[in-house]
Amino acid sequence: MVNDIDKELSKKYCPRFGMISVEKGFITVEQAKEALAEQLDDNLANKPHRLIGRIFLEKGWMTPKQIETVLNELFKQERPGEEIS
Repeated sequence: MVNDIDKELSKKYCPRFGMISVEKGFITVEQAKEALAEQLDDNLANKPHRLIGRIFLEKGWMTPKQIETVLNELFKQERPGEEIS
């Protein structure tokens, strides 16, 4: 069940998570592509699904603070009419 939730989150947020991470200069385009390929390989091999941010963290490419920054940006975009204090 947790894996299903992770997959749903990935479908909705992973492409944008990677794009925002690159735009903010936290990772390179090549690193984003490598992580997405690794995520796909895991899925095709029926390994447990990993969120893209988890892969970036495991590889040491992003810090927890950088991941938090990207997530905040993602959720800010998700609620465009809502003010964030």
